[in-house]
Amino acid sequence: MPLPRALARINRRITNPVLGVMARIAPGFGIVIHVGRKSGRVYRSPVTVFRRGDGYRIALTYGRDVDWLKNIRAAGKFELETRGRIVPLSDPVVGHDASAAWAPPVVRQVLVGLSAEDYVQAHIAK
Repeated sequence: MPLPRALARINRRITNPVLGVMARIAPGFGIVIHVGRKSGRVYRSPVTVFRRGDGYRIALTYGRDVDWLKNIRAAGKFELETRGRIVPLSDPVVGHDASAAWAPPVVRQVLVGLSAEDYVQAHIAK
């Protein structure tokens, strides 16, 4: 089972603002920059992310029912701030891998322990 929704609400108000500073530059982390489907506002959501093929793969540690995922799927594009740069991404696709074989070994163990079996794969926009 991915992390509980109640924890997501706490993180949104307390942890995310602090983590956001580190997530912009630390390996394995990033900020998904997305536009609200209804509000049109720009949002920034910290994520666990790794380069994969011609794009990036983002772990869905809170599962598939998160606002940022709904927003990027509706738009078909978004930006990712990672390691000090902003990367335009497109065509987000949700995938499933119970073993998290795509993640580095330490991260893989955490994802499997959390039962965070889903991810988003997106391509670098041309």
